[in-house]
Amino acid sequence: MAFKHLDLSSRGKARVYLLTAVGTLFCILAAFAIDSYSFETGTWRWGKDPVNNIIIPLVVAPPFFFFLLSKLRELSIAHSELMNVAATDPLTSCLNRRAFTALVDGYLERVEKHEGAGSGALLVLDVDHFKAVNDNFGHDLGDEALKLIAGTIKSMVREIDLVGRLGGEEFAVFLPSADPARTAMVADRIRAAVRSAPFAPYGRKHDLSISVGGATFDRGATFADLYRAADERLYAAKNAGRDRVDITRYGPKIAA
Repeated sequence: MAFKHLDLSSRGKARVYLLTAVGTLFCILAAFAIDSYSFETGTWRWGKDPVNNIIIPLVVAPPFFFFLLSKLRELSIAHSELMNVAATDPLTSCLNRRAFTALVDGYLERVEKHEGAGSGALLVLDVDHFKAVNDNFGHDLGDEALKLIAGTIKSMVREIDLVGRLGGEEFAVFLPSADPARTAMVADRIRAAVRSAPFAPYGRKHDLSISVGGATFDRGATFADLYRAADERLYAAKNAGRDRVDITRYGPKIAA
């Protein structure tokens, strides 16, 4: 049972210790094999001093394997951190547009390979009158508003949902396996939470709001299809007065 809690991934210390032990054991066995085999007679026998086959590998192998495997672990951790940086928006810690698009398209491709499986929705969210925030309070506080909104959005969704910053004041949320009713509920919950978010620059309360456009799907969609449909509904929500949600179902008529 204890082994279940060991991190044997390429970034785990347990992997370094385990492979160091395995490598040392292999060296001991190899030393015995080389020392015990006679190439002249083609037979196996004990060497003149078999204890050296244990002592020498125990002295040489553990530090060698530990050093090598520790460096490989450090490289794996650095690679993972670089990948995380490459996929993350530095201001809001949401997925950036490229990573978000790739993950959504990857999910939709898997859905297509399994007949009858998969559904969900894409929400596109835009901060209302964000230019006024920058103009009235400066870009630094505008950035604080974006971070507050991003944190609010992430607090309103599940762990399996994806949250991305597509650029500027535009965000997106992908809800795998969400039906239209749940999609509408989540979208309005996010809208209401942003409306209630405590943003008070220089001690002056300033209400934030977002408009949300969404597209639900059953299958047969790409990120570009869903984004186009959701973006149309986003503009409809803005034209209808902002601070509201407008969701449609993706289908052939939207794609045409």
